[in-house]
Amino acid sequence: MLRKILVWIVALAVALVGGAYLLPRHVHVEREVLVGRPPAAVFPLINSLHRFNEWSPWSGLDPTMKLLYTGPEAGVGAHMAWAGNSKVGSGNETIVESLPEQRVTTALDFGAQGAAQASLLLTPAGTGTRVVWTLEMDLGMSPVGRYFGLFMDHLIGPDYERGLQRLRALAESVPNDADSLARRPNP
Repeated sequence: MLRKILVWIVALAVALVGGAYLLPRHVHVEREVLVGRPPAAVFPLINSLHRFNEWSPWSGLDPTMKLLYTGPEAGVGAHMAWAGNSKVGSGNETIVESLPEQRVTTALDFGAQGAAQASLLLTPAGTGTRVVWTLEMDLGMSPVGRYFGLFMDHLIGPDYERGLQRLRALAESVPNDADSLARRPNP
């Protein structure tokens, strides 16, 4: 009887591990919002990691979170590292691509949790801007990571929606003048 139970446990473990490799290796999360300001007014808010924390869905979750900024204030090479509680974790982010009024792409490093790439894409939409926030992650060969990947959209998607709503509110709260956004002091 004990031997049958052991055989079933081993068979189940093999099936779970083997089944993981049938799951997608790559994760894609995407959310969008329409902002009532032109791309020139939205771009400064996404091109600076200092400004990111004004609309980030994770800002405020840990009032004692430590932030370290290095590199330029905005654009390619701007870098932010953070360390916080279990709600925000720790990691770092670097802007790796910055196309004015079009796109900002960042490389994210979450340490043992892996690496990812995030992009914010701006597209003119009438007098406003369609903002699309994406996350791309390669889960590698980890069976646990592949199962975790099944839930990434449900885990990250609501945060992205909240962040995009905050970005829209911030962009729409200032005059429709890109220069005033660019000159606005950082908190």
